[in-house]
Amino acid sequence: MPDVLWEPPADVLERSRIGDYLRWLRAHRGLEFTDYAELWQWSVTDLSAFWGSVWDYFQVIAHTPATDVLADATMPGARWFPGATLNYAEHVLRMPGLADDDPVVIAHGQTRAPQTLTAADLREQVRRVAAGLRRLGVGTGDRVAAYAPNIPETFVLMLATTSLGAVFSSCAPEFGTRSVTDRWQQIEPTVLVAVDGYRYGDKPVDRRGEVAAIRAALPSLRHTVAVPYLDPAGVPPEGAIGWAELAVETDEPLTFTPVPFDHPLYVLYSSGTTGLPKPIVHGHGGILLEHLKMLALHHDLGAGDRFFWFTTTGWMMWNFLVSGPAVGAAIVLFDGNPGHPDLGTVWRLAEETGMTYLGTSPPFLLACRKAGLVPKEIADLSALRGLGSTGAPLPPEGFTWVYEAVGETLQLQSLSGGTDVCTGFVGGVPLLPVHAGEIACRALGTKVEARSADGTPVIGELGELVITAPMPSMPVGFWNDPDGRRYREAYFDFYPGVWRHGDWITVNSRGGCVITGRSDATLNRGGVRLGTAEFYSVVEGLDEVVDSVVVHLEDADGGPGELLLFVVLGEGLELDDTLRKKIARELRTALSPRHVPDEIHQVRAVPRTLSAKKLEVPVKKILTGTPVDSAAAKGALANPESLTAFAAFAQRRASDEDATVG
Repeated sequence: MPDVLWEPPADVLERSRIGDYLRWLRAHRGLEFTDYAELWQWSVTDLSAFWGSVWDYFQVIAHTPATDVLADATMPGARWFPGATLNYAEHVLRMPGLADDDPVVIAHGQTRAPQTLTAADLREQVRRVAAGLRRLGVGTGDRVAAYAPNIPETFVLMLATTSLGAVFSSCAPEFGTRSVTDRWQQIEPTVLVAVDGYRYGDKPVDRRGEVAAIRAALPSLRHTVAVPYLDPAGVPPEGAIGWAELAVETDEPLTFTPVPFDHPLYVLYSSGTTGLPKPIVHGHGGILLEHLKMLALHHDLGAGDRFFWFTTTGWMMWNFLVSGPAVGAAIVLFDGNPGHPDLGTVWRLAEETGMTYLGTSPPFLLACRKAGLVPKEIADLSALRGLGSTGAPLPPEGFTWVYEAVGETLQLQSLSGGTDVCTGFVGGVPLLPVHAGEIACRALGTKVEARSADGTPVIGELGELVITAPMPSMPVGFWNDPDGRRYREAYFDFYPGVWRHGDWITVNSRGGCVITGRSDATLNRGGVRLGTAEFYSVVEGLDEVVDSVVVHLEDADGGPGELLLFVVLGEGLELDDTLRKKIARELRTALSPRHVPDEIHQVRAVPRTLSAKKLEVPVKKILTGTPVDSAAAKGALANPESLTAFAAFAQRRASDEDATVG
């Protein structure tokens, strides 16, 4: 299979939104760029000119004008568009290119029948809910919290909240009580909107007990609004009102409160796998500009598109997805189990909804590949132009499978970024080809570099992912961090004035990028730094292995340390010496002798966050003696019970017994 899997069509500049933007730059700024590399270089060198052009090109509505683009470029603390006032919700509801009766929200799930909202429906629902929130006393700066899934009500609530200048925060209803209260006790919401439960596949999940516990744990709450989702005939709990009462008919007009560029829009949270989750505050202006740039210029989305990402409301990709209407794209929402009744669910949904861009994650794509699924044989995917993958590195075989099994003409865009900026630092662009196993480019306006151990930028070798110039969507700060200390420590302590993200990245000579896992989960063998992504690609490529986690335990005396591999095997399989040898042989052949583990053990499950990220660091902490409760915040895990096997293993190791994991 060739390295280049997709090439831009000859007429890409005529057909793409980035082509239109390049023509606009020539006409309005007198700027000519011969290729993407030149455009990127300008965008990260002249930040004011680039972000000023994004503002003008997308015709951002300013209620009062900015006195400057970038008044201070210091990190942290960069000051963007001082003096400007605007409102994020106003831009999402502008829906450029869509008529009143065009669909803009297409919602499917496993709890109720599909729903479609037109542009007019969406504006009307936001108008009513904003009026309802106003009646509940919600104003600028108040916090509104949603314990609700990826359904239209959550989207409407977010827009209604932010239209008032109030601050939104969501948790997916699969989050446990502790996980939710750890987040919301920090921001003290005055209004809670919560569902009664949901269906996951064919299984009903009642959340009324969790909602009661969350209400009891939040003394700041003045009002609770119940969404009868699992049981449409259900009545609100005592002291709460129903969604219908919040969204009752009113003649109040839809208005947008103008707020400063960096006024809090919503609060997102870091994975929260250790300690309290970090409450990351994003601003109206920064998120708006970043999402306009990314959705239109990188993902090539506009009027006529149907944009989907498989996500819950507890992951930043939901916030990214629901900005789609700001560039004219309709959004497809899905709430439920993507594997029910089988892995074809999402692909059939793509056909049914006319999806033009389908976003998902490497574990899903690799699970489809492993199951032998050929999506193009079970669904008509002819409308699909783009396929996005994020949340973990996608290995080369994942790329190859997409082009063999999904479609030859779509553009596969692997991207990587973070909750911290609510976007991708690196991703795809219509102007560049797709190489197997490689992220095509560094995003416009995002000055990504790889840094070696001594802090110098490197090309073509593994380094620490850093951002050396400010981005508008960097956090406004952390909630309740008045002197900015926690924010500084999180990103700027390692290299003063430079954002260190915590990923290993290789940037090659053509600007392509390969991310090889979290730098804090690094395997360092004999001085050679190994990322975990390539390790998993080999181990999980074996038919017998369903999942795996690898950790490196350092030797305090400077020795080679120990590399421990834990595998989840297929139904009914037991790990024996034959399989251990096979795994070791595969790793030695595919990677290097340094990658061969010192020990391989079988576990029932790999601990993962609610957004499906593997938790290497907490496993490592447990194996080095940290108590389970200190190593990870259990409420943030999809399967907290998986940690007990590692704790038992650590105890047995400590007492020098022959260690096996159950």
